[in-house]
Amino acid sequence: MSEQHLDMDLSSGIAAFESKHFNSAAPLLAPLAEEGNPEAQYRMAIMAQNGLGMVENELLAYKYMKAAAESGMGIAQHGLAFMYMEGECVEKNGEKAIEWFKKAADQGLVGSMTTLAMMYQEGRGVPKDEEEAKKWYKLAGFDEFA
Repeated sequence: MSEQHLDMDLSSGIAAFESKHFNSAAPLLAPLAEEGNPEAQYRMAIMAQNGLGMVENELLAYKYMKAAAESGMGIAQHGLAFMYMEGECVEKNGEKAIEWFKKAADQGLVGSMTTLAMMYQEGRGVPKDEEEAKKWYKLAGFDEFA
């Protein structure tokens, strides 16, 4: 398949995903996800996790989310961290959640910074640490915690 054709399939698949036409998105994105395209992997993970345009498949959701996260995609790192935090598609693991939220936060994802702050504030999956919580709230732009 030509590079141009792959780009067109990716663009079409993303457009279908974004407009919630998951039955059209899945067949376009699945082959690209298998070939290692992080954009396709992330979207396939969301669809597999939630049964959108396909049967719900936790193993496939985890596989694709992890692959996209490992490629350096910030939103996928956040998604993988959330899976670990909540025990969705994978066994609950606070340490791994923190690790992946930090990677996403390093890329500027405010949602990851805020989630880290909350985890430290509540002692959710990690020992309670008010100073660490304040640090993450401040980085996320919450001045009232500074």
